Amino acid sequence: MKISNETKVGAIAVICVTILILGYNFLKGKKLFSNDTTLFANYGNVQGLQPSNPIIINGLQVGNVYKINTDENMRHILVELNITKHIKVPKNSIAIIKSSPLGTTSIEIKLGDSNDILANKDTILTENSTGVFDDVLRKVDPVLFEVKKSISSLDTLMNNINHVIDPDAKNNIGATLANINKITASMLISSASLQAMLNQQTGALAKTLNNVNSITANLAANNPKISHVIANLDTTSSKLANLNFKNTLDTLNASISSIQSILSKVDSKNGTLGLMLNDPSLYKNLASTSNKINLLLDDIRTNPKRYVNISIFGKKAKGSPLQVPTPDTLNSPYYIEKVN
Repeated sequence: MKISNETKVGAIAVICVTILILGYNFLKGKKLFSNDTTLFANYGNVQGLQPSNPIIINGLQVGNVYKINTDENMRHILVELNITKHIKVPKNSIAIIKSSPLGTTSIEIKLGDSNDILANKDTILTENSTGVFDDVLRKVDPVLFEVKKSISSLDTLMNNINHVIDPDAKNNIGATLANINKITASMLISSASLQAMLNQQTGALAKTLNNVNSITANLAANNPKISHVIANLDTTSSKLANLNFKNTLDTLNASISSIQSILSKVDSKNGTLGLMLNDPSLYKNLASTSNKINLLLDDIRTNPKRYVNISIFGKKAKGSPLQVPTPDTLNSPYYIEKVN
């Protein structure tokens, strides 16, 4: 099979482009066929950092800067770090840009002590570099370096305060100070009142303490009487304790039992009182007797000659006795016993 010249030229062109891309990425510190770790770091000033600059951990180069991107306002600069070594970077590690006037700017990673490890394409913490002069000053005179650092922090604080405090805020601060002065004056008056209260001769607290002393003196003077009262209470409690409450309760229980027995007999139909209370025949007999007496009295009142004859020549009245009561006693409660 014969390969045309065009095919050979195309294959050579593809190989050259591939070699060019691989070489470009190699020069930038990026390997295409590797298990490198990519981390991102945000800075406000990269201090001349360029792609392919080294990444240092404990003095050893572990990778290179791969890419640097920024936004339109140049507020945030995103640096892409390519870690070629197989290392574990804790999450609280810090990436610091180290600039050198005689060498290459690099990024130094200070390892943290966290147990959590940064994964691929995570963002690492950053810190602004102090610069070459500050590093030299730190090594030559640490005290002067700390003083310079404190002055810078104080200057930044004052600038922030000047930006925050506007005329209205200043007026509010003045009013607040005036209120503080009033509060201080009130506290002075209160302290004077408190001093007067605590005065040993005329103070209210001194009088209260005198009253307490008087009460304790009276208690001390009446101590024998109090002891006698306590002794009497002890004697009374002893007597109450010696009382035979058990026998009294037993007697009371026996009395209650007897009353219950009597009431049960009254409620039953065996005794005379029980029969009188529970047997309805007594009521029926009494009602029947009252009915007969009323009927007899009505008959005597209506036909007195039937029972009493006072006439010398008179005759005894004849006729049958009354069978029903007269109208004036008709509404009386009669009970007519039915004869079976």
